[in-house]
Amino acid sequence: MRAVTSENQRADFPPATRGFDEPSFTAEHKSVLLAVILFAGFFPIDLRAQEQPLAFTGVQIIPISGDPIDQGVFVVHRGKIITVGPRGTATPAGATVRDVSGKVLMPGLVDTHSHIGGISGGDPSSPIQPELRVLDSIDVRDASIQKAQAGGITTANIMHGSGLLMSGQTLYLKLRDGNVIEDLIITNKDGRIAGGMKMANGTNPRRDPPFPGTRAKSAALVREKFVAAQEYHDKAARANGDPEKLPARDLGLEAVVEVLDGKRVVQHHTHRHDDILTVLRLQKEFGFRVVLHHVSEGWKVADEIAAAKVPCSIIVLDSPGGKLEARDVDWKTGAVLEKAGVLVGFHTDDSVTDSRLFLRSAAFAVRAGMTRAGALKGLTLAGAIMLDLQDRIGSLEPGKDADFILLSGDPLSVYSHVLETWIDGKKVFDRSDEKDRLWATGGHGAGNPRQTPLCCFGTWEDMR
Repeated sequence: MRAVTSENQRADFPPATRGFDEPSFTAEHKSVLLAVILFAGFFPIDLRAQEQPLAFTGVQIIPISGDPIDQGVFVVHRGKIITVGPRGTATPAGATVRDVSGKVLMPGLVDTHSHIGGISGGDPSSPIQPELRVLDSIDVRDASIQKAQAGGITTANIMHGSGLLMSGQTLYLKLRDGNVIEDLIITNKDGRIAGGMKMANGTNPRRDPPFPGTRAKSAALVREKFVAAQEYHDKAARANGDPEKLPARDLGLEAVVEVLDGKRVVQHHTHRHDDILTVLRLQKEFGFRVVLHHVSEGWKVADEIAAAKVPCSIIVLDSPGGKLEARDVDWKTGAVLEKAGVLVGFHTDDSVTDSRLFLRSAAFAVRAGMTRAGALKGLTLAGAIMLDLQDRIGSLEPGKDADFILLSGDPLSVYSHVLETWIDGKKVFDRSDEKDRLWATGGHGAGNPRQTPLCCFGTWEDMR
């Protein structure tokens, strides 16, 4: 795989500044060095591969933040978008120019709910485990990540399964080529690793004790955890830094306090209309930020969701089924929510929807009445907003990260293919490359690590 420099692997500044005050180090040298250091800090990517600006010309641009541009000019440099303009827009001197007439260029897709990376489901030992980090279970060399690139997905919210009321901390990743998880991690402006908190209600978390047996008990357990986190926060505040008065450290409560403080968005699995309203009730009581996921019956309570100003990430299936509480799932959900004024995004729940088929979700929603503009936003900018990343990704605007895809035709056409996927101005998928094409066209298991007999432990899948 092609390794890149991650946000957690920026230049080691102290060695680079050795000799800074030596007499031979002129003011001009200092200013140049400072510029390089500052630039490297803001752009956590391999800049050596982007010394020259790259311009795409003759292409139809779908910026999401504005009207489509026919035969447009799109320029990226050093991992950022430099220019988005109509035909005739000047390109920088020395730029590499690619004429891609007849093709379509749009932002990289944002998958707000995914299980790629070879992760396990929710840990079955207890119903509420906010201390768990999906960070500690992702295999960045798993074939599913390359397949997601082939589908045009550039950013994904990776999370544990929905078998717990609170299954742990999710992780927002750029699907760069990488060797270790740090190569894919996104960090917030405050330096924290970007991610949310996975929660669920309805049928999935209900089972034998210590898990809840009813919906009422599910809500009660969640309410108890939030109250405990409030008390933990208040006790720590009263201690005012005095180690003798501080409560014993609790990793789970620390994570829930981040939710209460708005630093971590709840990404909430929910299907039935009554379960959706339970989430909204808890959200109002404790004031946390939340994104509703799936909302199979969201079309039944669209006005209530809109009044709560809560966004929805929906899944659109071509063959519904699998669980009774999703019986009333409907393609019209996106259209109904959009009309009510709800911010609507899409997700794959990979492998429920294969990441390579993500564009179809928007196409199905449009077929059922959602606007084209709203559906395309649902694949891109809406998802970025749900992950608090709208300042960096989700639309093609100068200054944003150069995350984009090149398509053979209209993104909502079944005949169109993702030709290239770019992240931070670096190409991570090229359909014309035979090796990459396998990720897009291969069947189940394509690209998996080689199979080997495991005499005592079953198959490769059993070992994951």
